[in-house]
Amino acid sequence: MTGDGMTGNSVTGNGFTWPTSTRGRLLLVLGLAAAVGLFLATVPLHRNWFDLGVYYGTVDHWTDSGRIYDYLVPGTHYGFTYPPFAALCMLPMTLVDWPSAVAISLLLNASAGAAILYCSAGAAIRRQGWSTWFAFAVAGCLFALLEPVRDTISFGQVNLLLLALVLIDAWLLSAGRERFPRLARFAGIGIGIAAAIKLTPAVFIGYLLVTRRWRAAATATGVATSATLLALWVAPDASRVYWTEAMWNTDRVGSLAYVSNQSWQGVLARLSEPDAPSRTVWALGVIVLLCLWAWRVRRAAAAGDEQTGFALTGLLACLISPVTWVHHLVWLLPALAVLIDTGLRAAKGGQRRRRLLRWAVAIYVALCSSVVWLWSWDATGVDGFLGSNTYVWITLGLLLALPVRETVGVAEMVEMPGAAEVPGAAAVPAVPGAAGAAEVPARRCPPPEGSATMDACAHATEYPWESRQPPRPASPTPPASRPAPSGSDG
Repeated sequence: MTGDGMTGNSVTGNGFTWPTSTRGRLLLVLGLAAAVGLFLATVPLHRNWFDLGVYYGTVDHWTDSGRIYDYLVPGTHYGFTYPPFAALCMLPMTLVDWPSAVAISLLLNASAGAAILYCSAGAAIRRQGWSTWFAFAVAGCLFALLEPVRDTISFGQVNLLLLALVLIDAWLLSAGRERFPRLARFAGIGIGIAAAIKLTPAVFIGYLLVTRRWRAAATATGVATSATLLALWVAPDASRVYWTEAMWNTDRVGSLAYVSNQSWQGVLARLSEPDAPSRTVWALGVIVLLCLWAWRVRRAAAAGDEQTGFALTGLLACLISPVTWVHHLVWLLPALAVLIDTGLRAAKGGQRRRRLLRWAVAIYVALCSSVVWLWSWDATGVDGFLGSNTYVWITLGLLLALPVRETVGVAEMVEMPGAAEVPGAAAVPAVPGAAGAAEVPARRCPPPEGSATMDACAHATEYPWESRQPPRPASPTPPASRPAPSGSDG
């Protein structure tokens, strides 16, 4: 393994020694996986596939001449809350028994998790020069410990599948434009399907519009509309009931004040309980959040940082949705990946690097802790206000301060022998033609669709996530003596 704190002969960091041999790494991964598996099997907050049971019971009821939105889980008031197209996608469950449905759910969630890790962390892993299989294996174990991921899997939910569909579109809009230009033309299909299955991902169509990805926005809108019309044709009565009644009936979802609701609406509901939260205050807060989001994603688009733009949109979705259960917070994971990657890009040993990575670790630990459930019975008082909304504060903080990574050309990926590191700043890029800099041939590539900020870019095929600005011209000034850009908005 090579990269930060990891060399082929000595892999150390803060007193911890990473194994360097394949056998040592394999043993570490197996031990870590066993520990994670034991924890997941015994943790007291397992959800017993409840939501999968709702899906399974709904489609069975539907195919037995019942109506989709009439079905309720026996002994509860919980029923199907998604658009009819989602039920249409779930019809194959009627062909299998319950244990098979659980197994298929686990397999689909594992596949979606792998796609999410590749899209979110693949470029950073390659950039650091780490052993790919080892880094992904360790990341996968850590990924499985996150409470939103644990809840999604144990509920049998669809959140990871929807996130994977959206991130694949993000990949097509960035790396895919260069590596697979023909496939890149289909960017927007994943967002469209996700929005037709569940309304929350529709906010990513707004992202495409705000950042002027007109073709992708049109594709996403067309796919979502076509899927919705298909459901209308197959189940006209169910479509009518959903869009006129079920969509607005929050009793089918649960109490807005329940501590698991980690949205802006949830904060207001807990403050006003037992009264209903003010719709005016909620709407004003949503407007403020939308304005903040639009400003930040436009900055990300101007910097060519597609991944951060998508991450910020996921944060917005969690905040403005009337109901954001803890398992919905998988939409925070791309933002956590951006925070970690920004920290790893910063100068080694610098204060900014330490600060960003410490924040990333703190947020990761909080998202694994299930801390909000300490106030599940009583969210009153100052401690209740702060503690019961912990995940809301994390989401809001990331929306406000998630770094936007300025792209400075392909040379930023190149190690410069002898280059001085500037504390608190990103590593100084190698300048083609400058002394001590590795020469990297640049080639022309198209700017992001609709972007007026870049006419050309230098491209590194091994690190394709970010769009690139033109390479800096050769300079007689040694790279080590020039200040590095911060790569962040702070």
